[in-house]
Amino acid sequence: MVVSPDSSTEPTLLRVNNIKLNDSTDRSAQLGNMKVKDQAFTIERENMSNGKDNLALDFDCIEKGNEKNPSTGIKAEPEVLKKVADPGPDFHNNPAGFSGDINRNEKWYQTTLQVAVPFFIAGIGTIGAGLVLDNVKDWEVFQAVSQLFILVPSLLGLKGNLDMCLASRLCTQANLGNMHGFREIAKMIIGNIALVQIQAIVAAILVSIFAIVVHAITEGSEYVFKWDNCLLLAASSVCTATSSCFILDFVMIAVIMFSYRCKMNPDNLATPLAASFGDVVSLSVLSVIASAYFTRMKEEPWLLYVVLSCYLAILPFWIYVVLKNKYTRNVLTSGWTPVLSALFISGFGGLVLGEVVDSFNGFVIFQPIINGIGGNLVSVQASRISTTLHQTSIMGILPPHSKMFIAPWKALFKGSPYAKTARILICMAIFGELIFIFVADYIKNEMSTLNPYFVTCYILMAVLQVMLLLYVAHIIIHAMWRFKIDPDNSAIPYLTALGDLSGTILLAAAFWFLIEIHKEYGK
Repeated sequence: MVVSPDSSTEPTLLRVNNIKLNDSTDRSAQLGNMKVKDQAFTIERENMSNGKDNLALDFDCIEKGNEKNPSTGIKAEPEVLKKVADPGPDFHNNPAGFSGDINRNEKWYQTTLQVAVPFFIAGIGTIGAGLVLDNVKDWEVFQAVSQLFILVPSLLGLKGNLDMCLASRLCTQANLGNMHGFREIAKMIIGNIALVQIQAIVAAILVSIFAIVVHAITEGSEYVFKWDNCLLLAASSVCTATSSCFILDFVMIAVIMFSYRCKMNPDNLATPLAASFGDVVSLSVLSVIASAYFTRMKEEPWLLYVVLSCYLAILPFWIYVVLKNKYTRNVLTSGWTPVLSALFISGFGGLVLGEVVDSFNGFVIFQPIINGIGGNLVSVQASRISTTLHQTSIMGILPPHSKMFIAPWKALFKGSPYAKTARILICMAIFGELIFIFVADYIKNEMSTLNPYFVTCYILMAVLQVMLLLYVAHIIIHAMWRFKIDPDNSAIPYLTALGDLSGTILLAAAFWFLIEIHKEYGK
């Protein structure tokens, strides 16, 4: 039902929306249960998650309007309330929300096709990353500076998190209809590029420190501190993160703009590419840069100091750009916790990788695949859920059609507005993993060496990982929304980091099990 404002409690709403008291009932009768753009709310009377009646809402999240005439019970006079708290069961099929007049009804096969194309392109990237890691692990720099193995998963996770958060933010803006006008689009792009550069510089230095500390702990009394190796890790990490993010972010922006102009949902296209396609680029850049620095640092030790000084010198400029940009200034202060937390979570995955890289034959080939695909698919779901919440509710209030805690069956298969997409992603994981492991194995050995035991164990672990990530995504995104944390900036880093850690552990468990039953890979 459409709830028209009451004159005794909501005179501000009546005045702003030009709704006369004597015709408010007629408006309600005419609109019925239609989705509306400029009315207050279309909601059913029920208790919200905070225990309050959902008709007694606190509008502290609404954009301020004319503050000269405040009204009792409303903290700020809203210009127009443009949220629909109960959009109906089919709302999630319309990714455009209230973004414009274009009706974009998204069918299941459209979702599948839109996700499948970048998914398989990204899959090629994950295969390439695994093959690159398998080739470079014997390079002199990787043998001399073993901390690089701990650095790799964290650095790839950092790059993916920064790119996916940017993609998720811009996808939400596109689906909300805010990408109109060259000036506004330019502000969004410049602000987000500068923000990612700041995060990349700071986080890359921290992740190199993390790799050094973890290596020292694992080595124990045998550890020997080498200052040159620390500089090498920091310089290589910063150069790789900033350069790869700078290039790939423009690719992400182009994909988002192209998909939106072509009436496709950018949530389905941008985040898969950001999730995995850059892994092979970042790993290649890291290997080349680290090798070049390692070769020259003995003769030119000042080079690493100059590189780090240049990045630190340009950091204030990026900060100034972000603080002057209305789209990113808030993220600069609130977006650090998830990114840094994700780095440490991914770092434990790197610790596992460093322990098993020499024990399990072929592990480095399949580890980027299972991690990349898991992060790829959960990023799609996370971006879609976040966009839907932005379209249908006010931050801090869960819409009636979504619940924070539901049974895994409902979240993944049937009973949730997002279950349809979850089913598609799980099926895509099965077929995608099968294709990618056979392709990677054939490229590695120039023949197929996979046995049924390995394929079965691998697929079981991969599907278990994807289901775990999708269910955690449902809970964590709704929890963030309930506590007024923007999931566009916070959810994906935690999810991809969990994907890296769980994927590495589950794959190691599969390799260990196969060795125990004498059916290991390659034999």
